[in-house]
Amino acid sequence: MKLNRIATPLMAVVLMSGAPFFAHAQNSQQQNPQSQIQDWNTPPAGTEQAQQGFRDGIEAAKLDKAAKRKIDAKSSHLYKNPPVKGAARDSYRDSFEKGYQAQLQHDNSGM
Repeated sequence: MKLNRIATPLMAVVLMSGAPFFAHAQNSQQQNPQSQIQDWNTPPAGTEQAQQGFRDGIEAAKLDKAAKRKIDAKSSHLYKNPPVKGAARDSYRDSFEKGYQAQLQHDNSGM
């Protein structure tokens, strides 16, 4: 009887102390695959216009493929007429092409 009085609370403490460890391990396993999926479509560091160009390139590639249009970044309306002015146009176009290619590679990789 004395053993039950000591063993039961001790077992409860052991079980309760392990729960945060298992919860943390489960959370880190869930976050890792998600971060791997997001890596390919994360814009590279640069100006806001360049990052927008990368995102626009991804969307343009999706739309071109869905509409069964010619798969070419340079034939896209946003490439020909970027929504930025001045010196940022070249940076936008360069990032647009990179985003477009990233989407095509992602589609071809089967992910």
